[in-house]
Amino acid sequence: MARETGPVCRLCRREGTKLFLKAEKCYTDKCPVKKRNFPPGQHGQGRHKASEYGLQLREKQKAKRFYGLTETPFRNTFDKAQTQRGVTGERFLQLLECRLDNVVYRMGLGGSRPEARQLVRHGHFTVNGRKVDIPSYRVKAGDRVAVKESSRSLSRFGDLRELAKGRTLPEWLDVDYEKLEGLVVRLPERQDIDVPVEEHLIVELYSR
Repeated sequence: MARETGPVCRLCRREGTKLFLKAEKCYTDKCPVKKRNFPPGQHGQGRHKASEYGLQLREKQKAKRFYGLTETPFRNTFDKAQTQRGVTGERFLQLLECRLDNVVYRMGLGGSRPEARQLVRHGHFTVNGRKVDIPSYRVKAGDRVAVKESSRSLSRFGDLRELAKGRTLPEWLDVDYEKLEGLVVRLPERQDIDVPVEEHLIVELYSR
């Protein structure tokens, strides 16, 4: 995911929803979205009436921040979704969900998407037995994602086992936390994706 140099909790407050960028902190009462559920800044509590374009832009920004992408890879993923059969918005979210860094996060093998991306970058994961260190690698149905054998003794993976117990595992994934590996049972459909984004607004924005 793109590197954020400022406090990432401000991003959650700006979008008005949890983006789950701080691992376990997002699941506690210390989450700033719970304590101050309004945009940051001196005008954060003022009244704002967004235009149609403003609403579309906010949905795009929210989705980018959820998945931690900059504009170029985000737009490239959208362009690929346009070439596929089906509803463009749904195919778009499906492609974002199938990124390796997101799959590692969804499996509970990364505390947050930024952490999952870092773990993938550092070469701690394999796909079907082969090391993959590209966060944007797109998994397919039947792929097996696992923590590399030499990395399983790291303390962070032991801690993640405990953190994962409080997470809800998507139906399209199956995980064995003792073996620290998971299976992509099938590709996710729209009802499997709990990201609170109105993807049709993003489609409308890019279709202007």
